[in-house]
Amino acid sequence: MTQTTESAELDVKNLTRQQASAELADLADRLSQANAAYHTDDAPVIDDAEYDRLKRRNAAIEDAFPELKRSDSPSDQVGAPVASGFGKISHSVAMLSLANAFEDADVAEFDTSIRKYLGLAADAPLAYTAEPKIDGLSLSLRYENGVLVQAATRGDGAVGENVTANARTISDIPQTLTNAPEVLEVRGEVYMSHDDFAALNEAQQARGGKLFANPRNAAAGSLRQLDAEITRARPLRFFAYAWGSLSAPLDSTQMGAIEALGRFGFSINPLTALCDGPDAMIAHYRKIESQRPDLGYDIDGVVYKVNNLELQKRLGFRSTTPRWATAHKFPAELAWTTLEGIDIQVGRTGALSPVARLSPVTVGGVVVSNATLHNEDYITGLDSKGTEIRGGKDIRVGDLVQVYRAGDVIPKIADVDISKRGDDSVPFVFPDTCPRCNSAAVREPGDAVRRCTGGLICPAQAVEKLKHFVSRGAFDIDGLGAKQVEQFYADGWIAEPADIFTLQDRYGSGLQQLKNREGWGEKSAAGLFAAIEDKRTIPLDRLLFGLGIRHVGDAASSMIALHYGTWEALARGVDAAREQSGEAWDDLLAIDGMGAVMAGSFVGAFAQKAERASIDRLVAQLDVQEVKRADTSGSPVAGKTVVFTGTLEKMTRAEAKARAERLGAKVSGSVSAKTDILIAGPGAGSKAKKAAELEITTLDEDGWLALIEGL
Repeated sequence: MTQTTESAELDVKNLTRQQASAELADLADRLSQANAAYHTDDAPVIDDAEYDRLKRRNAAIEDAFPELKRSDSPSDQVGAPVASGFGKISHSVAMLSLANAFEDADVAEFDTSIRKYLGLAADAPLAYTAEPKIDGLSLSLRYENGVLVQAATRGDGAVGENVTANARTISDIPQTLTNAPEVLEVRGEVYMSHDDFAALNEAQQARGGKLFANPRNAAAGSLRQLDAEITRARPLRFFAYAWGSLSAPLDSTQMGAIEALGRFGFSINPLTALCDGPDAMIAHYRKIESQRPDLGYDIDGVVYKVNNLELQKRLGFRSTTPRWATAHKFPAELAWTTLEGIDIQVGRTGALSPVARLSPVTVGGVVVSNATLHNEDYITGLDSKGTEIRGGKDIRVGDLVQVYRAGDVIPKIADVDISKRGDDSVPFVFPDTCPRCNSAAVREPGDAVRRCTGGLICPAQAVEKLKHFVSRGAFDIDGLGAKQVEQFYADGWIAEPADIFTLQDRYGSGLQQLKNREGWGEKSAAGLFAAIEDKRTIPLDRLLFGLGIRHVGDAASSMIALHYGTWEALARGVDAAREQSGEAWDDLLAIDGMGAVMAGSFVGAFAQKAERASIDRLVAQLDVQEVKRADTSGSPVAGKTVVFTGTLEKMTRAEAKARAERLGAKVSGSVSAKTDILIAGPGAGSKAKKAAELEITTLDEDGWLALIEGL
């Protein structure tokens, strides 16, 4: 199974630098869309197994080509922005995702990496908890003086949706606690049992309502109702398994803290166990896996956590995941069905994406009818160099295909049974023209996808760019979503982002033009115009992300905005870098995470006459706010470049790097004229010598700790 799915792409070790860069860009775009569909819309577009595989593929390419890691790398993202209609709550402690393990060897590696980080010997005692990974919706509950005051979804990890009224309707969630800390933020998973899910769908069918695809979607959709009474009528449950803000510790261990939550009245999973190492962890994984069909609720793996909370604190966090925990995922599930057709969709960057239309089939209790087909190479059974994949079997309309999933709706095709292929079967011919605008669709060398060259004249690209522009991560204009964008574009009201900010001047007189349209009234029309006015003032990073420039995602937009600060400085910089050479180009490439491909795409967008004119028309309507760096004025190393070399004796290298970065320093792996401080432990060699030649300040470990003492 794994061999079949992963053979669809060229082996990472055989990728050229150009191929790796192009694939990282494609993966960033696909995974970003998948995050938004799953976390924000409760409407997954790829299944869990495919999502995990794409994340692993992305990480493998980043490991092989670390210099190509993107600022918007999926490795650095959690969840997705919150949906409109709910208030927003900022998490005082970020709600992060978990790293994944897929094989027994990955569990052993997890243990080894923790021991290495902490400097523990292989035979030193190290206990872990192991608990089922519930397939539901993450929820944070804040109690103050024993009273539930706030409930929030995970959202993007930093900001979630305020669902307090809805959470109060769930019987598993206590309204008050006894003998709890003054401040206690309990975290867990909202879910729906199999029996309750079946009963809900029966009731939905009886009243002619929409059926839910699976218990996870039903739970998420039920919790995120704007009317709490609808939530009250849904059979939701809650398992507690973690915590955020605390005014006093619950215990010194993970297991003890979970048991404390149980004493407060929360449901904790009875299959949670204490394990003394990888062998015991895997044994408990097998036990839970064997009980999975009879649990009565969905799980998709087992979560391991370091039991000692002081060690958890030392281990800390990566950008999006804790070092002290990992999720051991269950294998995917398989089914056979007929491929009824292949549709070609056009995205905002012009990418032509093939999607398989399947005869509906139940896979693991869920009905699925679509599958991703990636690109034309995947359909033909060849990779980009002409090497056979799937044994050279192509995919054709009418084929009997094997699909797999791991808990969501849209699967991937794993295999084709060509013995069932009819005599009238013909190979699928991938279009070389755009199905929306008939412009040429070309595939550049090293690119995995074919793209429409129509640009602004392609309605698919224009509409998708406008949808992206008003999306929650960009301008987030209340009342102007994807549906309204499609309507206004079809009627000729908007063709580019600047048109949104001239709507009222063109059609707002007396609000007649808008309020008389179906679905609009005077109040909603006035609200839309007010929301548009509110977004005339926009931070530079949100503007850049809203432009939808290929390869430039949310994280990259933030880094670019932070680098230039103001729109005026950015415009001067990209204009000066237009030839992709010289001081301005070097300055752009100096941005952390900026590679030549992303920089070229960014500069190219501003260099194209029509696109630049569209951007300038937009900026003329806006008050673009400067993006300023966080205040690290109290840090003696803020803004400095530091290098660690030799052996550190009082902390591991990883701990030292993480602490330096928190204090505003940039940690580099090599010494250069730009290095400000070298921290040299015993065994320092060529780096110390070079630092001395360049007269760079050199400190030993004690000197470094003295410099940052108390921070």
